[in-house]
Amino acid sequence: MTEITYTRQGDYYLPDLKLPNQDNREIGIWGQRRRRYLRDHHKILYYNLLTQCKLIDHLADINEEAEEMYSRLVKQFAEQEGVTEQLKAEDQMLWVGKMNNIPTA
Repeated sequence: MTEITYTRQGDYYLPDLKLPNQDNREIGIWGQRRRRYLRDHHKILYYNLLTQCKLIDHLADINEEAEEMYSRLVKQFAEQEGVTEQLKAEDQMLWVGKMNNIPTA
């Protein structure tokens, strides 16, 4: 059973609340975009995740999934355009030009 302790602040006693320990997971660009989207358009879900200490995990998971999808799409576009390691070895400037034409975020 958890014992609740209080600290006196002026005339009031406030409970000593501590957040659970969270992993320090990196949130990249995709996680930041998801955070902004949730905060601006789905406030209830955003605050539910935040108050349950699940927001960081959710954003990190979204970021990992988006990074994998992005890498997979770039690879597929490169295959469609005929960009290969052989082309890179033979004509680097052509390879760079074709890679620069692949759509990015």
